[in-house]
Amino acid sequence: MTLGMHDHPPGFSFEVDGHQGRLVTGGAERLELILDMITSAKKRLQLVFYDMADDDRGMKIRDALVDAGKSGVDITIMIDGFGLIDLSDEEAFFAPIRSAGGKVHKMNPSFGRRYFLRNHQKIVVVDGKSCLVGGANLANDYLSDEQETCWRDLWLRLDGPQAAHLGDYVDALWGFAHSNKRRFGELSDIVAEYSQIDGRLQWKLSGPWPRQTPWPTDYVRDLWKAKKVDLIAAYFSPPKSLKRRLWRVADRGGEARIVTPAKSDNNATIAAARHTYGQLLAKGVRVFEYQPCKLHTKLSIVDDVVYIGSSNFDFRSLFINMELMLRIRDADVANKFRAYVDAELKDAEEITPQVYRERASLWRRLMWRLSNFMVTTMDYTVSRRLNFPLGDD
Repeated sequence: MTLGMHDHPPGFSFEVDGHQGRLVTGGAERLELILDMITSAKKRLQLVFYDMADDDRGMKIRDALVDAGKSGVDITIMIDGFGLIDLSDEEAFFAPIRSAGGKVHKMNPSFGRRYFLRNHQKIVVVDGKSCLVGGANLANDYLSDEQETCWRDLWLRLDGPQAAHLGDYVDALWGFAHSNKRRFGELSDIVAEYSQIDGRLQWKLSGPWPRQTPWPTDYVRDLWKAKKVDLIAAYFSPPKSLKRRLWRVADRGGEARIVTPAKSDNNATIAAARHTYGQLLAKGVRVFEYQPCKLHTKLSIVDDVVYIGSSNFDFRSLFINMELMLRIRDADVANKFRAYVDAELKDAEEITPQVYRERASLWRRLMWRLSNFMVTTMDYTVSRRLNFPLGDD
């Protein structure tokens, strides 16, 4: 089945609890947004990202940060160590920012006791008043709309008091990451302290403590009595407990829709998702694969609650990585996000039980199972480099 790519659904604005929100759906719009936010900074810029590239758009962002630093803005940048492996010259790339007074830290070098912990968050905080969260990194493929290469993704800008709380969290994370003398377990205290439990807007954080990690724990709680769930996940290979919560929505007469990629830079993650389809379809969950380009979105709507941020729905994102999700409780906002999902389904193929049975040969199921094992036990970088087959040949 071949689908043509529709224009990305338009973004929208909303107001919740004294905050102004703006969803940005297009890559070119994301580039414009972050450049505007950097330029608008008067006193302080805080950035936390998994990946930043030295390609055309990455260089534009770097140069804007340099200009901000020269104008007196206090700049801190935290990038994951694995996320920088594609930089041709890391020192040369960041040197102008440091020369302009900015501070740059590579979180978790590739070797050492923190090897398995990945900073997968995407955060910008401007003057403690505005912030940006979502799934897109700072590189060409995330900040363009060229069908052959782009990542389909989302950013959300939020203006209001919650930006200051997010900035405080980034400061705490910076303090931990910048010191090799602090106990590794202190990170769990930071996750617990800055995750929120009250209000219509709540920051939900996660780290490598599986039983009491706020983001997945609260998401499962919201699923408990849910009647309608929409989920778009770049990587989907959750534990059985979460799959069970999803299929129980359908079991009790509700509707659950899951959208996963048909294209990625990591075949193992696609195959790992397909390993989960059989059980989900048997329980009445509807499954779709997004066709035109690589899908990187991380979004879920559970009744009147929206979750948007950096976390995929796989074992690593739920239980190991440092991740950030914003929980928005508002019926009107949930309806707007659900309309976004409806528009994305125009470019998706539904994997019906019949389609699944036709494709689930013994060889493919073996590849899917093995890929699921790899994705749930290895770092993304490892499974990507292995370029494991989908089992389609």
